[in-house]
Amino acid sequence: MRLTLRADGTADLDVVWERYADPQLWSTWAPQIRRVVCSADRLAVGVTGEVYGVVPNLAARFEVVEFSESEHRWAWDVVAGPVRMHIDHRSESRIGGGASTTLVVDGPVVAVLTYAPVARLSLEGLVRRAKP
Repeated sequence: MRLTLRADGTADLDVVWERYADPQLWSTWAPQIRRVVCSADRLAVGVTGEVYGVVPNLAARFEVVEFSESEHRWAWDVVAGPVRMHIDHRSESRIGGGASTTLVVDGPVVAVLTYAPVARLSLEGLVRRAKP
């Protein structure tokens, strides 16, 4: 199944992109992520790692398979147990300020539908302006 989600917010595109590109920032905008163990400090094609969520000792493994700093786009393959998903992320500036981000997820129907509400909440956090 393929599902597309989008969120618009007041955060500048540079802020949104940095929140994506630095895996150590993921838990600041994605409430389901507790920590990330990653093979690099910044995303790039070939970077691998594990994302740990709210269930202790349960991790999803990932590999970044596409990355374009200039296009504000990246994609990764994520494996959690027997489930494999491909997730594509794109961000862009909005006319009038702020940024938009789009996520396209491909995977088994049950996994995609289970992931969708959490992903939507995370995307909204990603594009929200940080409080001063």
